[in-house]
Amino acid sequence: MTTPDPDPTRTPRIEPGRGVSPGETPPAEGGIYGISHPEPHELGKGWGPMAIALIMAVVALVAIGLIAMVVALIV
Repeated sequence: MTTPDPDPTRTPRIEPGRGVSPGETPPAEGGIYGISHPEPHELGKGWGPMAIALIMAVVALVAIGLIAMVVALIV
């Protein structure tokens, strides 16, 4: 359990009417932004030719079905 009163030798000094003097507390954030060099990563295979062919076949079948429905409504 911690004590409610901090050690006076380790607490920042407070200036009258101004708060804590500069340099008494660490900065809220570091001065370095981002990473220094890009991290290596493995590229995926992406879309293989079989997957693209399958998608194109499904799209073609849907288009043929929609055209057949329109023709059936007209005739």
